[in-house]
Parts: sequence; structure tokens; C-alpha cells
Amino acid sequence: MKLRWGVTAVVSALAAVLLPGVATAAPTSSLPIVRCEFTPTPENPAARPVLRPLPFALTRGTVDVTFRFNYGPVTVRLNRAGAAPCAVHNLASLALQRFYDHSQCWRLTNSSRLGVLQCGDIYEAEKGGPGYKFPDEVDGTETYERGTIAMGNQGPGTNGSEFFIVHSFANIPKNYSVMGKVVRGMDVLDRIVAAGIIPTDPNGPQDGLPAKPVKIQKATVGFW
Repeated sequence: MKLRWGVTAVVSALAAVLLPGVATAAPTSSLPIVRCEFTPTPENPAARPVLRPLPFALTRGTVDVTFRFNYGPVTVRLNRAGAAPCAVHNLASLALQRFYDHSQCWRLTNSSRLGVLQCGDIYEAEKGGPGYKFPDEVDGTETYERGTIAMGNQGPGTNGSEFFIVHSFANIPKNYSVMGKVVRGMDVLDRIVAAGIIPTDPNGPQDGLPAKPVKIQKATVGFW
């Protein structure tokens, strides 16, 4: 029942904003929308019951998502007018459908190259997505400084539910769709990092499970 109500709310809210019939109409210059392609992945079925987002995204304004970790709340402001409107639309849809509630963040890194907290996988790192994928949205201007939230992936065009938040910096290729920035709660990320890492990569002692489990108790969405 909760899922059904959440999906109805998503569809109704977006339909009200984008006007009747937009989902099947070609984009026009008068409407701030872009087409999105969410492709089912039967080889990797959904880890939790969830519907694919509507196949279009707004390209104006921002969306705030608050992740209530067991360490405290972190609010990210997602930019619908940036390079990755479909990724923003997807993250908001999954949060509205409670996909991230009561999930665990399986990877924490703190090396000279990469300092991120990776979340969004239900079973373990890079396993347990939403049952669909969508293309990368990058334009070559991406930067991954402290506070950036971006999509994680396992190769080109494999975006799903996984995302990462940069707690220091990330010297990585511009292959990851940037959605926005943390606007509240960087101190929460700092406490997570200070608790330490259990290494799982023999080539990276500062890459592995958070020493103290990091859990998303709830994710909530506010539209602006």
C-alpha cells in the first residue's frame, strides 16, 4: 500500500507540473523538459519493488533530498537545470518511492585519489539496483569537489540507484553524472570518515566498508 501511494504521488505531482499529455508528446521549446530513457534490466531485477520514473524530466529549478543517516541528516540540493536532469529525476523518484529507506552504504574511501561515501545499492557494493538503467549525462565540465553528489556506475550507461557523495575530493575521470551539492550535513560525512574504514580492496587500504555501518534510515524529498 505504501509503495502504491508513493508511486501515485510521483505520477500525479509530475503530471500536474508538466500538463496532461506531455508524456507522449514531443518536447517543445516552451516546456522545460527533456526526454529520459529508463531501460529495464531483467538480468538485474529490482532489489525492491519500484516503478521506473516517467520518461521525461524537468530542466528548471532544484530538488532537495535529505538522507537521514544513523549519523545524522545530510541534505543535497539537486540541480534540474544542470547537465544531468534525468539523474536528478531518477534520484527523486527513488526517494519518493522509499527505495533508499533502511538501506546501507557499503563503500567508503579516503585515499589521496578518492574520498567518497557510496550508497544506493541494496545488497552490497554495486549489487541491488532498481531493475533498470539509464545513460550517462556528462558534458566534460564535471568536477568532483567536496560536497558533490553524483551517480555511481559500473561502466557507460549503467546508472541505476547507486550514488556517491564526495567528502574530500575525487580525482576521477569525468564519467559520472553530477547531480548537485550538499547544502547541510557535511559534518555528518566527516564523522563517518573519522570512524574509519574496513579495507576490502588489497590494493587500496583506504577503500572498503565503513568501520561503523552507515545506514540511510529515511530519504525525503522537497521540491523548489
